[in-house]
Amino acid sequence: MRFLDRFEEILIIVLMAAATLLIFVAVTQRYALDITADVVRASRGWGIEWISNASRSFYSTLRGLNLVWAQELCIYLFVWMAKFGAAYGVRIGIHVGVDILSERLEGRAKTIVTTIAMSGGIIFTAIVAWFGSDFVWHVYQNGQVSPDLEIKMWIVYLAVPLGSALMCFRFIQALWLFLTTGEIVHHDLSSVDGVEDEAEIASEGKA
Repeated sequence: MRFLDRFEEILIIVLMAAATLLIFVAVTQRYALDITADVVRASRGWGIEWISNASRSFYSTLRGLNLVWAQELCIYLFVWMAKFGAAYGVRIGIHVGVDILSERLEGRAKTIVTTIAMSGGIIFTAIVAWFGSDFVWHVYQNGQVSPDLEIKMWIVYLAVPLGSALMCFRFIQALWLFLTTGEIVHHDLSSVDGVEDEAEIASEGKA
């Protein structure tokens, strides 16, 4: 499990870093082209030949960097990041859930309600993984490719069954942990800036 946990975290970090870097480069290039074009026009008016030549050369170099595929790749990176990020969210307990009923229950009633809720997550993600696998298989047979990068689309869509299968596994882990220890995975709110945990709120209320 340590290997899987570490792989999951590294994959999300790499995808997020790659998407952020790619967006930064693409946006920087776009603004640099506009600024350089303005310098070219201004230098012509000023009659400064060396600035005009240098800016024209720099403009040609920037324009030679063909980044029309950047937006498409960023979308694919965010899709993969979202699918595996959802599984990570289940593992550390940060998914949004309406637990007002289960928190008020105790004993057997709480066990039953929580088990049903987690089982619903297992069933749903298993169904998505199954249908996602079937969809990926059909895309693979059709040989569909992406418009800009021209990569096999089944590779892109593979994020759906893989991410959903991992999410299903995390729900199973969470359910097993609850049934064996009675513990429900929750994210430590004290690690989030600006969020007070229940203990602090309670102590302030008593004071």
